[in-house]
Amino acid sequence: MTAIAITHVAFEDAGLLQPVLAERGIALRTCPAWAIPDEAEDADLVISLGGPISVNDAADYPFLRREIDLARTRIAMGRPTIGICLGAQIMACAIGGTVRPGPAKEIGWAPVALTAAGRAGALVALDGIPVLHWHGEVCHLPPQIPSLAATAACATQAFAPGPRALALQFHAEAGAQGIEPWLVGHTLEIAATAGIGVTGLRADTARHGPRLEMAARAMFHRWLAETGVGA
Repeated sequence: MTAIAITHVAFEDAGLLQPVLAERGIALRTCPAWAIPDEAEDADLVISLGGPISVNDAADYPFLRREIDLARTRIAMGRPTIGICLGAQIMACAIGGTVRPGPAKEIGWAPVALTAAGRAGALVALDGIPVLHWHGEVCHLPPQIPSLAATAACATQAFAPGPRALALQFHAEAGAQGIEPWLVGHTLEIAATAGIGVTGLRADTARHGPRLEMAARAMFHRWLAETGVGA
């Protein structure tokens, strides 16, 4: 089996999803969003990752239209698809939702509150676990799609746009390792956001990352098993 991870910046990669996929016998191929191969439509799994642009920026970044179309096709055909942060917002647009600025940026570590629907599935592994947040926009979904998790600043932290699709506004793929490229790549945003700093983000990642890694591995393994992806 083969998974394709679509990246928007190199340092926001598949993270701890890569070893999870390897354990399930799934080969991972990474490609940039502006060079998505044709075989992505039929891949066993597609993962659309995060990035600092907005899904509403298609005039400047026309490859976003291709990503939305790809997500729409895969969701409609029931092909396993995961969207994380920007990837989740792409999935929201693919099903007729919208993405708009939220009441406040969320950057840093905090748990999400699972809804009843969220606790009924694989996300229950993350119950009470701080996760990494890094976004300023939020998804508004069609009324038939329920939120699976929320925070005070974001009512839709996770949702299932289809029976074999999962969208996460937060970064469950981020563990204790690899935070330094984020701190460099997002340095201007960190400096412009009150109440956060490089030292605090580094310390919080060291504190919460290992626990998230264990919980997220369990969550991804369960979702992949329920979706029929890998051994």
